[in-house]
Amino acid sequence: MTNTIKTDLVLDAKGLACPMPIVKTKKSMNGMEPGQVLEVLATDKGSKADIKAWAESTGHQYLGTIEEDDVLKHYIRKSSGEEAEEKKHPHTATNEEVAAAAGNDDIIVLDVRESAEYAFNHIPGAVSIPLGELEERAGELDSSKKVYVICRTGNRSDLAAQKLTEKGFKDVINVVPGMSQWTGETTSING
Repeated sequence: MTNTIKTDLVLDAKGLACPMPIVKTKKSMNGMEPGQVLEVLATDKGSKADIKAWAESTGHQYLGTIEEDDVLKHYIRKSSGEEAEEKKHPHTATNEEVAAAAGNDDIIVLDVRESAEYAFNHIPGAVSIPLGELEERAGELDSSKKVYVICRTGNRSDLAAQKLTEKGFKDVINVVPGMSQWTGETTSING
């Protein structure tokens, strides 16, 4: 497929894992003019959901993604400055707070990392719904319970927490800094 989409800047984020494609996208967008289009080249499959959710949370326009071989080409149009104030979920908890609450039947620990990340290292009892599947799978969760949302660094979980709140969940907490610094109990497919 030949790229016929006009872009103003191409960002190479191939080989980078979350949160780096988002970090680099933010930095690139800051140097662009409103209305310009950024093409982000990524190989991290999770970037598909991450970049779309990030664009929506900042007011930038997510145009779409084209997959060519193993490369994802994401297209984002920069909004005018007034729209681009990044929203953050207001309720957060530390890893230690979640470790203390884990195992309580009145809470849900929701892990929004990709399934491979979850498989090799997760909090016992955590529910795995990758960010990209949350829109259609949110109904699997009990909205009457407190939901602690965790990812690797707090970025995807922040976007997921916003999404759940928009869907009517009343008690949603983003876990920061997330699994990258988790020292509590974990389990994996290796036992």
